[in-house]
Amino acid sequence: MATELTDTNAAAIAVELLRARRNAGSPAMGMVLTLIVDTDEAGASEALDAARDASTEHPARIIGVIRGRSTGRSQVDAEISIGRQAAGETILLRLRGEVTEHAESVVLPLLLPDSPVVIWWPSRAPADPARDPLGALARRRITDCAAAPRNKQAALSTQCATFSDGNTDLAWTRLTGWRALLAAAWEESHTKVIAAEVTAERVSPSADLLRGWLSDRLKVDVTRRTSRGPGITSVRLMTRDDEISINRPDGRLAVLSTPGQPDRPVALKRRQVAELLAEELRRLDNDNVYEATVKRLRKLEEAG
Repeated sequence: MATELTDTNAAAIAVELLRARRNAGSPAMGMVLTLIVDTDEAGASEALDAARDASTEHPARIIGVIRGRSTGRSQVDAEISIGRQAAGETILLRLRGEVTEHAESVVLPLLLPDSPVVIWWPSRAPADPARDPLGALARRRITDCAAAPRNKQAALSTQCATFSDGNTDLAWTRLTGWRALLAAAWEESHTKVIAAEVTAERVSPSADLLRGWLSDRLKVDVTRRTSRGPGITSVRLMTRDDEISINRPDGRLAVLSTPGQPDRPVALKRRQVAELLAEELRRLDNDNVYEATVKRLRKLEEAG
Protein backbone atom coordinates (compact mmCIF):
# COMPACT_ATOMS: atom_id res chain seq x y z
CA MET A 1 0.00 0.00 0.00
CA ALA A 2 1.31 3.46 -0.91
CA THR A 3 1.61 6.40 1.45
CA GLU A 4 1.20 9.88 -0.02
CA LEU A 5 2.82 13.00 1.40
CA THR A 6 1.79 16.43 0.11
CA ASP A 7 3.96 19.55 0.27
CA THR A 8 6.65 17.69 2.15
CA ASN A 9 10.45 17.59 2.41
CA ALA A 10 13.27 15.05 2.49
CA ALA A 11 13.28 14.81 6.28
CA ALA A 12 9.58 13.96 6.45
CA ILE A 13 9.99 11.43 3.64
CA ALA A 14 12.84 9.73 5.54
CA VAL A 15 10.70 9.51 8.68
CA GLU A 16 7.83 7.96 6.73
CA LEU A 17 10.22 5.50 5.10
CA LEU A 18 11.45 4.37 8.51
CA ARG A 19 7.89 3.90 9.72
CA ALA A 20 6.90 1.97 6.60
CA ARG A 21 9.97 -0.28 6.85
CA ARG A 22 9.21 -1.16 10.43
CA ASN A 23 5.65 -2.03 9.54
CA ALA A 24 6.87 -4.18 6.67
CA GLY A 25 9.65 -5.96 8.60
CA SER A 26 12.69 -3.87 7.59
CA PRO A 27 13.28 -5.01 3.99
CA ALA A 28 15.98 -2.32 3.71
CA MET A 29 18.52 -4.77 5.13
CA GLY A 30 18.61 -6.60 1.78
CA MET A 31 18.87 -3.61 -0.56
CA VAL A 32 22.10 -3.31 -2.50
CA LEU A 33 21.80 0.01 -4.37
CA THR A 34 19.79 3.14 -5.02
CA LEU A 35 18.24 3.47 -8.47
CA ILE A 36 17.17 7.00 -9.46
CA VAL A 37 14.68 7.16 -12.32
CA ASP A 38 14.54 10.66 -13.84
CA THR A 39 11.36 10.62 -15.89
CA ASP A 40 8.29 12.61 -16.89
CA GLU A 41 4.67 12.16 -15.85
CA ALA A 42 3.66 10.39 -19.07
CA GLY A 43 6.35 7.73 -18.81
CA ALA A 44 6.59 7.39 -15.03
CA SER A 45 4.30 4.39 -14.57
CA GLU A 46 6.00 2.32 -17.27
CA ALA A 47 9.49 3.31 -16.13
CA LEU A 48 8.84 2.51 -12.47
CA ASP A 49 7.29 -0.84 -13.41
CA ALA A 50 10.48 -1.70 -15.32
CA ALA A 51 12.62 -0.56 -12.38
CA ARG A 52 10.58 -2.69 -9.98
CA ASP A 53 10.93 -5.72 -12.25
CA ALA A 54 14.69 -5.19 -12.41
CA SER A 55 14.82 -4.85 -8.61
CA THR A 56 13.68 -8.46 -8.16
CA GLU A 57 17.23 -9.35 -9.24
CA HIS A 58 18.87 -6.30 -7.64
CA PRO A 59 16.96 -5.23 -4.50
CA ALA A 60 17.04 -1.45 -4.54
CA ARG A 61 15.60 1.76 -3.24
CA ILE A 62 13.95 3.21 -6.33
CA ILE A 63 13.60 6.99 -6.39
CA GLY A 64 11.45 8.28 -9.22
CA VAL A 65 11.76 12.00 -9.99
CA ILE A 66 9.10 13.88 -11.97
CA ARG A 67 9.66 17.59 -12.56
CA GLY A 68 6.63 19.76 -13.17
CA ARG A 69 6.53 23.46 -13.98
CA SER A 70 9.46 25.45 -12.68
CA THR A 71 7.34 28.53 -12.00
CA GLY A 72 5.47 29.27 -8.81
CA ARG A 73 6.05 28.17 -5.24
CA SER A 74 8.36 25.21 -4.62
CA GLN A 75 6.53 22.06 -3.63
CA VAL A 76 7.55 18.43 -3.14
CA ASP A 77 4.92 15.67 -3.14
CA ALA A 78 5.93 12.08 -2.46
CA GLU A 79 4.42 8.63 -2.83
CA ILE A 80 6.12 5.89 -0.79
CA SER A 81 5.60 2.16 -1.16
CA ILE A 82 7.32 -0.87 0.34
CA GLY A 83 7.29 -4.09 -1.63
CA ARG A 84 4.55 -3.68 -4.24
CA GLN A 85 6.15 -6.17 -6.63
CA ALA A 86 9.58 -4.72 -5.89
CA ALA A 87 12.37 -6.18 -3.77
CA GLY A 88 12.86 -2.95 -1.84
CA GLU A 89 11.30 0.50 -1.64
CA THR A 90 9.87 2.94 -4.14
CA ILE A 91 9.73 6.70 -3.63
CA LEU A 92 8.05 8.77 -6.32
CA LEU A 93 8.82 12.49 -6.05
CA ARG A 94 6.83 15.14 -7.87
CA LEU A 95 8.56 18.50 -7.88
CA ARG A 96 7.13 21.90 -8.76
CA GLY A 97 8.50 25.41 -8.67
CA GLU A 98 12.12 26.39 -8.12
CA VAL A 99 12.95 23.02 -6.55
CA THR A 100 12.70 21.45 -10.03
CA GLU A 101 16.07 23.10 -10.74
CA HIS A 102 17.59 21.53 -7.63
CA ALA A 103 16.21 18.00 -7.58
CA GLU A 104 19.49 16.70 -6.19
CA SER A 105 18.86 18.57 -2.93
CA VAL A 106 15.74 16.45 -2.36
CA VAL A 107 17.21 13.18 -3.61
CA LEU A 108 20.58 13.30 -1.82
CA PRO A 109 19.23 12.75 1.74
CA LEU A 110 17.20 9.77 0.49
CA LEU A 111 20.10 7.75 -0.95
CA LEU A 112 20.93 4.48 0.77
CA PRO A 113 24.07 5.03 2.87
CA ASP A 114 27.29 3.27 1.83
CA SER A 115 25.66 1.82 -1.27
CA PRO A 116 26.21 2.47 -4.99
CA VAL A 117 23.89 4.84 -6.83
CA VAL A 118 22.67 4.29 -10.39
CA ILE A 119 20.58 6.75 -12.40
CA TRP A 120 18.44 5.93 -15.41
CA TRP A 121 16.84 8.33 -17.86
CA PRO A 122 14.11 6.24 -19.60
CA SER A 123 13.51 8.81 -22.33
CA ARG A 124 14.95 12.32 -22.49
CA ALA A 125 18.50 12.46 -21.09
CA PRO A 126 20.82 15.40 -20.36
CA ALA A 127 23.42 16.21 -22.98
CA ASP A 128 26.19 15.42 -20.50
CA PRO A 129 24.94 12.89 -17.90
CA ALA A 130 28.08 13.06 -15.74
CA ARG A 131 27.70 16.84 -15.32
CA ASP A 132 23.99 16.70 -14.62
CA PRO A 133 23.33 17.45 -10.91
CA LEU A 134 21.47 14.16 -10.43
CA GLY A 135 23.89 12.27 -12.66
CA ALA A 136 26.80 13.49 -10.53
CA LEU A 137 25.35 11.53 -7.58
CA ALA A 138 25.64 8.21 -9.45
CA ARG A 139 28.38 5.73 -10.13
CA ARG A 140 26.56 4.42 -13.21
CA ARG A 141 24.47 6.55 -15.58
CA ILE A 142 22.09 4.81 -17.98
CA THR A 143 20.56 6.57 -20.98
CA ASP A 144 18.48 5.21 -23.87
CA CYS A 145 18.99 6.97 -27.18
CA ALA A 146 16.44 4.68 -28.84
CA ALA A 147 13.76 6.13 -26.53
CA ALA A 148 14.66 9.77 -27.14
CA PRO A 149 11.48 11.71 -28.02
CA ARG A 150 13.06 13.10 -31.19
CA ASN A 151 16.24 12.82 -33.29
CA LYS A 152 17.63 9.58 -31.90
CA GLN A 153 20.73 9.81 -34.07
CA ALA A 154 21.62 13.21 -32.62
CA ALA A 155 21.01 11.85 -29.12
CA LEU A 156 23.52 9.06 -29.76
CA SER A 157 26.08 11.45 -31.21
CA THR A 158 25.73 13.68 -28.15
CA GLN A 159 26.22 10.76 -25.75
CA CYS A 160 29.31 9.67 -27.67
CA ALA A 161 30.75 13.19 -27.56
CA THR A 162 30.18 13.61 -23.80
CA PHE A 163 31.12 10.09 -22.68
CA SER A 164 32.47 9.78 -19.14
CA ASP A 165 33.42 6.75 -17.06
CA GLY A 166 30.25 5.16 -15.76
CA ASN A 167 28.06 6.13 -18.73
CA THR A 168 26.19 3.52 -20.73
CA ASP A 169 23.13 3.32 -22.97
CA LEU A 170 20.42 0.69 -23.37
CA ALA A 171 20.98 0.84 -27.14
CA TRP A 172 24.31 -0.81 -26.31
CA THR A 173 22.74 -3.34 -23.94
CA ARG A 174 20.42 -4.47 -26.73
CA LEU A 175 23.52 -5.71 -28.58
CA THR A 176 24.65 -8.26 -25.99
CA GLY A 177 23.22 -11.26 -27.87
CA TRP A 178 24.45 -10.03 -31.24
CA ARG A 179 27.96 -9.42 -29.94
CA ALA A 180 28.17 -12.82 -28.23
CA LEU A 181 27.08 -14.65 -31.38
CA LEU A 182 29.38 -12.70 -33.68
CA ALA A 183 32.42 -13.04 -31.40
CA ALA A 184 31.94 -16.80 -31.08
CA ALA A 185 31.40 -17.22 -34.83
CA TRP A 186 34.50 -15.37 -35.98
CA GLU A 187 36.68 -17.01 -33.31
CA GLU A 188 35.52 -20.46 -34.43
CA SER A 189 36.05 -19.66 -38.12
CA HIS A 190 39.80 -18.96 -37.74
CA THR A 191 39.61 -16.71 -40.81
CA LYS A 192 40.46 -13.05 -41.24
CA VAL A 193 37.51 -10.74 -41.70
CA ILE A 194 38.16 -8.12 -44.39
CA ALA A 195 34.84 -6.24 -44.37
CA ALA A 196 31.52 -6.17 -42.56
CA GLU A 197 27.96 -5.01 -43.10
CA VAL A 198 25.15 -4.11 -40.67
CA THR A 199 21.57 -3.88 -41.93
CA ALA A 200 18.83 -2.32 -39.79
CA GLU A 201 16.04 0.22 -39.64
CA ARG A 202 17.01 3.63 -40.94
CA VAL A 203 17.10 5.06 -37.41
CA SER A 204 18.73 2.56 -35.06
CA PRO A 205 21.25 3.67 -32.41
CA SER A 206 21.96 -0.01 -31.69
CA ALA A 207 22.93 -0.62 -35.32
CA ASP A 208 25.25 2.39 -35.25
CA LEU A 209 26.89 1.14 -32.06
CA LEU A 210 27.26 -2.32 -33.57
CA ARG A 211 28.97 -0.73 -36.55
CA GLY A 212 31.36 1.05 -34.19
CA TRP A 213 32.06 -2.12 -32.22
CA LEU A 214 32.80 -4.20 -35.32
CA SER A 215 35.03 -1.46 -36.72
CA ASP A 216 36.95 -1.20 -33.45
CA ARG A 217 37.36 -4.95 -32.90
CA LEU A 218 38.02 -6.07 -36.47
CA LYS A 219 39.76 -2.94 -37.80
CA VAL A 220 37.79 -3.15 -41.06
CA ASP A 221 35.33 -0.96 -42.96
CA VAL A 222 31.76 -1.59 -41.85
CA THR A 223 28.93 -0.69 -44.21
CA ARG A 224 25.58 0.43 -42.77
CA ARG A 225 22.55 -0.60 -44.85
CA THR A 226 18.85 0.07 -44.34
CA SER A 227 15.96 -2.39 -43.99
CA ARG A 228 12.36 -2.19 -42.79
CA GLY A 229 13.34 -3.71 -39.45
CA PRO A 230 12.40 -4.42 -36.80
CA GLY A 231 15.68 -3.23 -35.32
CA ILE A 232 18.80 -4.91 -36.65
CA THR A 233 17.90 -7.49 -39.30
CA SER A 234 21.28 -8.85 -40.42
CA VAL A 235 25.05 -8.71 -39.98
CA ARG A 236 27.60 -10.04 -42.46
CA LEU A 237 31.32 -10.59 -41.87
CA MET A 238 33.15 -11.08 -45.16
CA THR A 239 36.37 -13.05 -45.54
CA ARG A 240 38.42 -13.65 -48.69
CA ASP A 241 36.68 -16.96 -49.36
CA ASP A 242 33.31 -16.90 -47.61
CA GLU A 243 31.20 -15.04 -45.07
CA ILE A 244 29.67 -15.32 -41.61
CA SER A 245 26.14 -13.99 -41.35
CA ILE A 246 23.31 -13.59 -38.87
CA ASN A 247 19.86 -12.89 -40.28
CA ARG A 248 16.95 -11.91 -38.01
CA PRO A 249 14.03 -10.69 -40.13
CA ASP A 250 11.31 -10.94 -37.47
CA GLY A 251 13.00 -9.59 -34.32
CA ARG A 252 12.78 -12.99 -32.60
CA LEU A 253 14.54 -15.86 -34.36
CA ALA A 254 17.87 -15.55 -36.16
CA VAL A 255 19.74 -17.86 -38.52
CA LEU A 256 23.50 -18.14 -38.05
CA SER A 257 25.47 -19.12 -41.15
CA THR A 258 29.17 -20.00 -40.90
CA PRO A 259 31.57 -21.49 -43.48
CA GLY A 260 31.52 -25.30 -43.59
CA GLN A 261 28.63 -25.58 -41.12
CA PRO A 262 24.88 -26.04 -41.59
CA ASP A 263 22.72 -23.01 -40.86
CA ARG A 264 21.63 -22.85 -37.22
CA PRO A 265 18.49 -21.22 -35.82
CA VAL A 266 19.27 -19.05 -32.79
CA ALA A 267 16.89 -17.34 -30.36
CA LEU A 268 17.67 -13.62 -30.58
CA LYS A 269 14.52 -11.85 -29.47
CA ARG A 270 14.23 -8.14 -28.81
CA ARG A 271 14.25 -7.84 -25.03
CA GLN A 272 12.03 -5.82 -22.73
CA VAL A 273 13.41 -2.72 -21.01
CA ALA A 274 13.29 -4.38 -17.56
CA GLU A 275 15.63 -7.14 -18.81
CA LEU A 276 18.03 -4.59 -20.25
CA LEU A 277 18.01 -2.57 -17.05
CA ALA A 278 18.63 -5.66 -14.92
CA GLU A 279 21.64 -6.51 -17.09
CA GLU A 280 23.13 -3.05 -16.64
CA LEU A 281 22.66 -3.23 -12.86
CA ARG A 282 24.86 -6.34 -12.76
CA ARG A 283 27.94 -4.23 -13.36
CA LEU A 284 28.86 -1.06 -11.53
CA ASP A 285 32.34 -0.55 -12.97
CA ASN A 286 33.15 1.25 -16.20
CA ASP A 287 32.33 -0.64 -19.41
CA ASN A 288 35.63 -0.41 -21.27
CA VAL A 289 34.27 -2.07 -24.42
CA TYR A 290 31.43 0.43 -24.64
CA GLU A 291 33.92 3.26 -24.11
CA ALA A 292 36.09 2.02 -26.98
CA THR A 293 33.01 1.63 -29.17
CA VAL A 294 31.65 5.15 -28.67
CA LYS A 295 35.09 6.64 -29.28
CA ARG A 296 35.42 4.64 -32.48
CA LEU A 297 31.91 5.61 -33.60
CA ARG A 298 32.69 9.25 -33.03
CA LYS A 299 35.77 8.96 -35.26
CA LEU A 300 33.67 7.30 -37.95
CA GLU A 301 31.13 10.13 -37.76
CA GLU A 302 33.86 12.77 -37.99
CA ALA A 303 35.33 10.99 -40.99
CA GLY A 304 31.95 11.16 -42.70
